[in-house]
Amino acid sequence: MKKDIFSEISELETHLGSLYTELGTMKQKIKALLEENNRLSIENGQLRKVLKRETAVFAPTPKSEPIVLDAAAAVQDDASEEPVMTGDPAAVGQGYDNLARLYHEGFHICNLYYGHLRTEGDCLFCLSFLNKD
Repeated sequence: MKKDIFSEISELETHLGSLYTELGTMKQKIKALLEENNRLSIENGQLRKVLKRETAVFAPTPKSEPIVLDAAAAVQDDASEEPVMTGDPAAVGQGYDNLARLYHEGFHICNLYYGHLRTEGDCLFCLSFLNKD
């Protein structure tokens, strides 16, 4: 009878130990999830600021289209428009400036982590990209 009680207490102690270990594992998982949630909340807030600023800068202005009654006149108007140049050096400089701005706002611009929030200071890949001539 005494051996039965002692063996039951021993089994209960073993079971409590495994529950304690499982509880510790669950606490670690919860900690990791909370850290990720916090990181994503910060990144989301920064992305919202960037989006708000970009939509304010690039908001389309309403244009009124002229009413064309003659189809030949419409074709002539389309032909008079200047073609868009794709190799504009100013556009390249503007793209570089946008990437530099994104980097200074705390986002990666390197091909490894592009768009992810920089949480650990400067990224050597991003810096090497910015320093290319």
